[in-house]
Amino acid sequence: MRLVNRHPGAMPAFVLGLIPFALLIIVYAMASQERLAENPNDKLLPGIEQMAAAVDRMAFKEDRRSGDYLMWVDTLASLERLGLGVGVAALLALLVGILNGVLPVVRASLAPLVSAASMIPPLAILPILFIVFGLGELSKVMLIVIGTAPIMMRDVAQRVRELPQEQFIKIQTLGANSWQMVTRMVLPQILPRLIDAVRLSLGPAWLFLIAAEAIASTEGLGYRIFLVRRYLAMDVILPYVIWITVLAIVIDQCLRFTNRRLFPWYNAGGH
Repeated sequence: MRLVNRHPGAMPAFVLGLIPFALLIIVYAMASQERLAENPNDKLLPGIEQMAAAVDRMAFKEDRRSGDYLMWVDTLASLERLGLGVGVAALLALLVGILNGVLPVVRASLAPLVSAASMIPPLAILPILFIVFGLGELSKVMLIVIGTAPIMMRDVAQRVRELPQEQFIKIQTLGANSWQMVTRMVLPQILPRLIDAVRLSLGPAWLFLIAAEAIASTEGLGYRIFLVRRYLAMDVILPYVIWITVLAIVIDQCLRFTNRRLFPWYNAGGH
């Protein structure tokens, strides 16, 4: 049997997926041990024990100044911003994307604007957002919205236009108006695709969030990373980066599970 036709089962695939992570941990542990053996005060590659102590200090002990558990305060602040930004972007993408996909008149008017907006580097307009919306929460949320909504709008519109034309003809033959066409035919088929678009947008959304928190914030995962970098506190930075990755994976898998439960017909098609 050719190698391209060999598909591992669930357990072998799980083990194969763990191997690269295990190798990375082993390589890091060896490099860290070697550097610390030469210089016990080395901060570039902290040992596992040092990172565990930093996590215990940040997550399970009250901060002396504020009395807060800093890691959880940072996590909650970042997740609130991320959830609000991605949620608003998804709603805008659903509305504009469906209108652009279904109504040719709207598409002729809005599609060029959406395409142009999707080409703007969001981080380039971050100073403008701070000037217009201030240094509070709104500017951070708006950066996520501006950075992710246009791409999702284009994706949703494209998915609408990929729906079989026979469906549009049949529902109009049955007497449906434009509103009924959108709510009864287009919307049910587009919602699972919107969830996929949100999943693909999570990576950029995290990037925009951390960038905004690093520049102007008093709490948040990105804020904490850039705050402690001046002290070369890699024992804090690395666990925070790992924690952000874990959160991103959990959110992605929750969306995937939701998609499978709510739209089994969509996932049965191999999506």
